[in-house]
Amino acid sequence: MTSPGVVIVGAGQSAAVAAHSLREHGYRGRITMLGRERHKPYERPPLSKAVLVATEEPRLEVLTEESWTRSDIVLLSGSDAVALDLAQQHVRLADGQVLEYEMCLIATGGEANTLASAPPANPRVHYLRTLDDARRLRAALQVKPQVAILGGGFLGLEIANSALSAGAAVTVLERAATLLDRFLPPEASAWLESGLRDAGAQILLGVSLSDVHSLPSGRMRLITDVGDLEVDEVIVAIGLLPNDALARDAGLEIAAGGGILVDATCRTSNEHVFACGDCTSQQRPGQIAPTRLESWQNANEQARTAAAAMLGAPLPGPAVPWFWTDQGKHNIQVLGLPAPDLEYVRRGDPAEDKVLWIGHRGSVPLHGVAINAGSDLRAIRPLFNRRQPVQLEDFQLDTINLRAWAKQMQADADATV
Repeated sequence: MTSPGVVIVGAGQSAAVAAHSLREHGYRGRITMLGRERHKPYERPPLSKAVLVATEEPRLEVLTEESWTRSDIVLLSGSDAVALDLAQQHVRLADGQVLEYEMCLIATGGEANTLASAPPANPRVHYLRTLDDARRLRAALQVKPQVAILGGGFLGLEIANSALSAGAAVTVLERAATLLDRFLPPEASAWLESGLRDAGAQILLGVSLSDVHSLPSGRMRLITDVGDLEVDEVIVAIGLLPNDALARDAGLEIAAGGGILVDATCRTSNEHVFACGDCTSQQRPGQIAPTRLESWQNANEQARTAAAAMLGAPLPGPAVPWFWTDQGKHNIQVLGLPAPDLEYVRRGDPAEDKVLWIGHRGSVPLHGVAINAGSDLRAIRPLFNRRQPVQLEDFQLDTINLRAWAKQMQADADATV
């Protein structure tokens, strides 16, 4: 009897990487991928940057045509999985079709968090999650409108920089008192805010939004606790919600904070179902509770882990979380996870637009933030993997070669074992 193979629910970055990894591990069974969108899996990071402003839209495909052909993946675009039956091991689609599986991988990603007063159906309101969303926003930016961006997170600030480069007048509204205070040390946050203001953005911090109205003129009015604001377009970037409804309805375990709960192998509470990417929540070293990581790296790492675990192949080693964002002409990279009790030491000067921070607990590096210093962060990455104390005084000296310093710290740690 022919095996029903692997059914992958979702057709984004993580889904494509998992399917490709299954083939790389030698899996020869049927792989069926279900995607709501009409596009093949594509990279999402450029949606807030190059897709909005580049002269020509960049190529976004996760897999090349050659890889698709070689991997022999059956892609059912425009299909919506509405039910997962764990006992019968099948997925039911909205059109009534039923797909059996030997193993199922849920890679449904996330959905943009929405505001009731700014619904996605409003032609002057934008949420940026899909390629079609980005194309619609790009068209709106062509006329250099006045834009309000609700949310000062990484995505909102990327869009702000893109809109400024397109000639739009930009106002960013953020409820917190500082930008990205949960992810960056205060100095880095202040540097980011100053750069945006210098580029022409108006930044309103600590602002509470009470309502959004459509005006007869076609413009939008935002009602806040510091006064009203009228703009041409409203962009909402207030976070991502894990798309875990299919798993929840099937009875799979869901983390308290949302997201399909998976173990270190990306297996769910059902032995035949795995999950990866933005829809998951996973317990990680040093974290009190399972957490969600919405990043390009995590989508790829979990996809490769899930594929290997499905086949009983050797698992890739655990990776320290890594995230990057391009803010205008500046690149910011983040390694590890922040925590309220970390202390930070700095190398370089924010005024010179090149700086590296290490957030540590008891001299153990746990959180690294690099501004235009990605190579420096890569040089010291092994120290984050080891989770051992290091001598941080020398790190701050510009005269010290970071790669040599990191190797010395590793050698010193090995000598004490």
